[in-house]
Amino acid sequence: MMGGNILDSIATNPKPLLLKQVRVIDPIANLDQVQDIFIDRQKHPHLAAAKAIAARPDNDQPDIYENTGLVLGNGFVDLYSTSGEPGFEQRETLKSLAIAAQSGGFSQVCILPHTQPPLDNLAALEFLHHHNNRQNNMPFSAWGAITHGCLGQQMVDLAELSDRVVGFTDAKPISDLGLIKNLLAYLQPLEKTVMLWAWDQNIAGDGVMREGQWSMRYGLSGSPATAETTALAATIEQARAFKVRVHLMRISTARGVELINRAKNDGVNITASVSWLQLCFCDRDLGSYDPNLHLDPPLGTEEDRLSLIAGLKTGVIDAIAVDHTPYGYEEKELSFEAAPAGAIGLELVLPILWQKLVVQEQLSALELWQALSSKPAQCINQPIPKPVNLFAPNQNWLVEPRELKSLSHNTPYLGQSIKGKVLQLN
Repeated sequence: MMGGNILDSIATNPKPLLLKQVRVIDPIANLDQVQDIFIDRQKHPHLAAAKAIAARPDNDQPDIYENTGLVLGNGFVDLYSTSGEPGFEQRETLKSLAIAAQSGGFSQVCILPHTQPPLDNLAALEFLHHHNNRQNNMPFSAWGAITHGCLGQQMVDLAELSDRVVGFTDAKPISDLGLIKNLLAYLQPLEKTVMLWAWDQNIAGDGVMREGQWSMRYGLSGSPATAETTALAATIEQARAFKVRVHLMRISTARGVELINRAKNDGVNITASVSWLQLCFCDRDLGSYDPNLHLDPPLGTEEDRLSLIAGLKTGVIDAIAVDHTPYGYEEKELSFEAAPAGAIGLELVLPILWQKLVVQEQLSALELWQALSSKPAQCINQPIPKPVNLFAPNQNWLVEPRELKSLSHNTPYLGQSIKGKVLQLN
C-alpha cells in the first residue's frame, strides 16, 4: 500500500500494519538500522508497539506499506519552552501547546516558570498538574521558579516545590552571584537539576543582535559575545564548588563551547543545551530584519553556529532545546528592535534540522535523535518517553497558519515549503 499522504493513511488505519524497510533509530542502544515493523494499536493502545515482524501472530493479516522511506524512533523531550497559559492564553493554551508538541514528535515538554502567575508556588504548579490529569496525553513537566516572580531576588521554598518539578530555573539571567551560591548549596540534598542562563545584561546592554561587522552593516544595536562568556565562566566556577546538577541553557558562542568542554574535562557536573534556531541561522541572516529572528540570546556568528554543531557532535553540548516562545501577530509585527524576542518551533524542529544537519551530513541521524530525546531526558534525570515517532523526511508541506497547531505563528519559516512530517503513535 502506497500513494497519497502516507502518514495520514497510517494515522487513520485501525488495522494492524506492516511497515516494510523502515529506518529504526534507537538512541539508547545507539542503533540506526533498517527493518520491518509491525504495529497493532488495538493490542497496544497506549504504546504504539514497534515490534519486529517475527513476533506477529499468524492469524493477523496486516495492511502492508512498502518502500515508505519512513524513520521510526523514540519521542522527543524538550528541555524548555514557554506556555501562554496561564496568563497569555491568546498566545498559546496548554491544549494548543500539547497538540503542537505531539505534532512535532515531542512526548515531554518542560514548561518554563515565567507564566502569569509564575510557577513559584504549589498552587500554580497544582494548576498545571490538574490540567495534565484532566486532559489525555498532555506531555508537560514543569520547571519551578528559583526566585519569587522569577525576578532574581528572593529565593522560593525549593524543598516545598521539589516533588512537583523536574528542576529549578528562572528562565532569565540571575546577576546575583551570591544568590546562585546559596541556591546551589540549598539544592545539594534535593538532588534536582538547576538550569541557569549565563548572560550578563550589563555587558549586553540594549543589543538586539551580536555585536560585530553585521550589526554595523545593518544598523542594529549589538551585544558582544562576552555577555555570555563572562557570565558562563562565573557560573561554571560556582558549579565547580557544589555537587549539584547544573544545566546551562541557551549556549550561543564558540567560546562558550570551549569553556564548557574544559569544565567537563575537569569533572564539573554540568550539562548544556542550545536553542534550535542557533543551529539554523547566524548574524548575517538578519539583513531581512525579520522580527521572528529576534531571539534571546541573539544569533551568533557563522563560526559560533558551526562550533555549536561540532559541540553537539562531540557531546560537549548535550541537547537541543526548542525554546518555543509564542507571540501573536500584533506583538511580532513591529520593527526588529521593538519586537519581543522569541519564535515558535515545536512542529518544525525535526523537519528543519533533519534537512540542515542530517541531509548535509553535519550530524548523523542518530546524533540528532539523541540530542532531541535521550540526552535531554538525561539532563533532567528523566526516563526517555515511551511514545514512538514515525517521520516522513521527504513529505512536503507548507508552513502556514492553517497547518500549524500552535495558536501563534511567529516563525521565520512562515510561508515556506519544507520537507518532513511527524506522526506520533501513542
